[in-house]
Amino acid sequence: MAETRFLLRNGYVVDTEPLPVARPATDVLIEGDRIVEVGPGLSADGATVIDATDRIVLPGFVDTHRHLWQTAVRAGAVDLDLGAYMGVVLGRYGPRFRPQDVHAATLVGGLEALDAGVTTLIDYSHALHTPEHADAAVDALHTAGLRAVLGYGFPVRGEHGPDDVRRIRSGRLHDDQARVTMALAPLGPSFSPIETVTADWQLADELDLPLTLHVSSGPVATRPITALREHGLLRANTLYVHGNSLDDDELKLIAESGGTASVTPATEAQMGVGAPVAGRLRNVGVTVGLGADAVSSLPGDMFSVMRAALLASQIADDSPLTAGDVLKMATLDGAAALGLADRIGSLRPGKQADVILLRLSDLNMLTAERDPIGAVVTAANADNVDTVLVAGQIVKAGGKLVHGDVAQAARALRATAAAVNVDDH
Repeated sequence: MAETRFLLRNGYVVDTEPLPVARPATDVLIEGDRIVEVGPGLSADGATVIDATDRIVLPGFVDTHRHLWQTAVRAGAVDLDLGAYMGVVLGRYGPRFRPQDVHAATLVGGLEALDAGVTTLIDYSHALHTPEHADAAVDALHTAGLRAVLGYGFPVRGEHGPDDVRRIRSGRLHDDQARVTMALAPLGPSFSPIETVTADWQLADELDLPLTLHVSSGPVATRPITALREHGLLRANTLYVHGNSLDDDELKLIAESGGTASVTPATEAQMGVGAPVAGRLRNVGVTVGLGADAVSSLPGDMFSVMRAALLASQIADDSPLTAGDVLKMATLDGAAALGLADRIGSLRPGKQADVILLRLSDLNMLTAERDPIGAVVTAANADNVDTVLVAGQIVKAGGKLVHGDVAQAARALRATAAAVNVDDH
């Protein structure tokens, strides 16, 4: 069977490697799941032509930290600080989730991400109370159609499940080259005793899994990165989330170890976890990606996150981030933070064809040609996303998702929301 070929013709191409750059009247040729050529006037040569005139063509966004199961409790924590959020969302709602609820929320959360141009995300899934919950999350990520990393997390108030981590790793998510892969998402040294942390890190080593974890100064370890170093647990292939309350020496240890970071500037501000940290991380040499985090509090689109990152930096940093910096964090740097920069994050030929098209003809994007990069970061929104491809497959076209049964997914999510919010009516 012949591979599918697409030619995205005459678009305003914004690439991100090595740095963001905009090129008008440029084509992108896709063969199978790969980008094969980028340039003006490419030959269609039997390809299906997609007219990208009046479109910005750019790599799909990469979300480095999101809790997809919280899609079912949207707006459930809007006015809550971190402590109250943990009590309500993690303590009250989380234990109510049945496997079918995890599936419904994860599926709709994945479709929501695709609809907004997020083609890759890591699902920090810490509502996996049983093996059936874990299977439901994996099923939903496969069904959603985006590129995903399941961050197998342990419930904040629940039992560890190392045997089930082994089951999922040896079976359903054994292939690190697949579209859906796996990481371990333990509580980590900020929230667990070092004996538990050591066991979790040994599990990750045993299964050859990357790690992702929340870090802060306390409540258990006030210097969690130092604690990891002192116990021989500091290593690369680790994605640290937040870290706003860590001092610069801790951030330097992350850089020296080869670790990466995810910041979620909107939720970090909303929950009051500390001053913006992206600039400090970048200043010491840490690769930083962006995340939407808790959609129970804030929007799930990368446009909102990029704007939050830009504005936070303008308040917090002596040398603020530029729009180009922020766009790279949402694409190539996010891919690097997840260890996927060889596959995604830019339009370099040979990479996976994860590509999105934004309409320049929409009212909020008119005249954006003067600075397409600035417009993507400061003016665009999810409604401007016209077309989305993941691994060369069209999942959104003409502004509508064409992958998955959206109506059925919505019905299942509403049933879940009614079940888990039962005491709130």
